[in-house]
Amino acid sequence: MRETPSQELARQTAEKLGAEVAAAHGPRDEKPFALSARESNGGWIGGINGVIHWRWLYIGQFYLDPERRGQGIGRALLAEAEILARENECVGIYLDTFDAGALAFYRKCGFEVAGRIDNFPPGAARTYLSRTFQG
Repeated sequence: MRETPSQELARQTAEKLGAEVAAAHGPRDEKPFALSARESNGGWIGGINGVIHWRWLYIGQFYLDPERRGQGIGRALLAEAEILARENECVGIYLDTFDAGALAFYRKCGFEVAGRIDNFPPGAARTYLSRTFQG
């Protein structure tokens, strides 16, 4: 049965599902994080944000000004994300993208394709990637 979307309905659904998943897999213990890249004058040029849960670091959003790409800044941000993940005893990092250039970048950085949905968004493909840590 359809209902008018509400914060209460969303909260109730999330709470019930969260309790069921936690009973089977342990609590999420979700911890948000944000990293940034800045110019020498302090101006923001990019960043990564997401959450750490179930011993994985999830990159929800990763942006770098287009004119700053290809200069090693994105790799440096990913390296900082890995340090953060290891400090939090994570076993790996996961993310998704629908940009072909970003997909190539992540693969060069050691991420492996974990799944793909074609035509999402229309005319593209959403690709899910992960990278596990050794040692």
